[in-house]
Amino acid sequence: MSKKILVIDDETSILDSLAGILTDEGFKPLCVASAEEGLERLKSEAVDLVLLDIWMPGMDGIEALKLIKAEHPELQVIMISGHGTIETAVQATKIGAFDFIEKPLSYDKIFLAINNGLRFSSLEAENLILRQKTERKPSLTGNSPAIQQLKEQIERVAPTDAWVLIRGEHGTGKELVAQTIHRLSARSNKPMVEVNCAAIPEELIESELFGHEKGSFTGAQNSKRGKFDQADRGMLFLDEIGDMSMKTQAKILRILQEQTFERVGGNQTIQVDVRVLAATNKNLEEEIDAGNFRADLFWRLNVVPIHLPLLNQRTEDIPLLVKDFVEDFSRKGLGRKSFTKDALAIMKTHTWPGNVRELRNFVERLVIMCPDDVINGRIVEQYLHQAPGTPVTMPDSSALAPYHVTRFKEAKQAFEREYIKDKLQENNGNISQTAEILGLERSHLHKKIKTLNIDLASFSD
Repeated sequence: MSKKILVIDDETSILDSLAGILTDEGFKPLCVASAEEGLERLKSEAVDLVLLDIWMPGMDGIEALKLIKAEHPELQVIMISGHGTIETAVQATKIGAFDFIEKPLSYDKIFLAINNGLRFSSLEAENLILRQKTERKPSLTGNSPAIQQLKEQIERVAPTDAWVLIRGEHGTGKELVAQTIHRLSARSNKPMVEVNCAAIPEELIESELFGHEKGSFTGAQNSKRGKFDQADRGMLFLDEIGDMSMKTQAKILRILQEQTFERVGGNQTIQVDVRVLAATNKNLEEEIDAGNFRADLFWRLNVVPIHLPLLNQRTEDIPLLVKDFVEDFSRKGLGRKSFTKDALAIMKTHTWPGNVRELRNFVERLVIMCPDDVINGRIVEQYLHQAPGTPVTMPDSSALAPYHVTRFKEAKQAFEREYIKDKLQENNGNISQTAEILGLERSHLHKKIKTLNIDLASFSD
């Protein structure tokens, strides 16, 4: 797809000239005659590089450059001016301009600067992705036949552009499968934008998916790019697709088929190149029979179906999963624990209705609350049969022993974390109900959850 170059200049002759030569060179020019109009365009459309004139009526290029770099620090901006001075060039460079070119424009210099700017952006994006992959590399843990088959399916479909429908019960790892497909795909250097279809109110989902123009509805004070726009040349992950309303399904079907759309309140047609991954825990065939899901949308999404196994269908993976979880918690400062063979054997016989997510939460609870460095079968049995919210009988009488810390602040945080998690579990993740029971403001509880690194998603089922 052609790179989009935003040209901001008040001279019509410059805009016409640059539009022509940029098109001839395979770029897609977006031309505007003022800094204000350019800033509005950036709010509603992703561009790859900006050519920005300095001297313009109204807002000048230096002020516009400050705003562009504040909102889009990764975007390369090339300044152009007919009255350039060394001081102006130095000022623009300090603010973040990639290059400075004087009028009359030399097209050779323009294209050299554009290609260098695009190459620099590409290198920055690659470095960011490499850092992200180093910090957090999603992977599927396990060697069971079910997981081996799943890995083979992912390795086959990931390098293609085929759409994938990921199906599985709550907690089986649908999001992890989507992340793995993205990491192994040719689009791994572009973003994977996630949309939780069940979490967005129906009246806002169009704005979330397609974006909106300023003033298109009450509260739309600025233009906004939607998820489809953000995922251009990358991937869009539609999680919980089975919970999308029929009205939204009809609208999204057209977008998926044509890869074009208009923002809410807008009339400009925007074209994107998006690979779609979708996930659901529902039986969509039954939902179709019940009139809750469109058959044509199902067949559009169901190009390559991937079914995730339940945890009790691959219990031989539990020791490896527990090992991974313990190492992850250790990196987060929760202390290192080991599990005996009888402990793991008992865990392998448990049904785990919440699948891998429930297992992870259980291991985390043991790591935090158990005072022993070695967790045996007796301890596992005790915690497995403990009703939610029931105080734990600790084998050690020391109040701080469960937390393996010496400082009061750390022990207090560990207690608060487990206590809030228990209350969230009792209220199925409902923040308002939990806050009321705890006697906290809703916003204060949100801050606590974030500070204590509690995974709120694990209670939403």
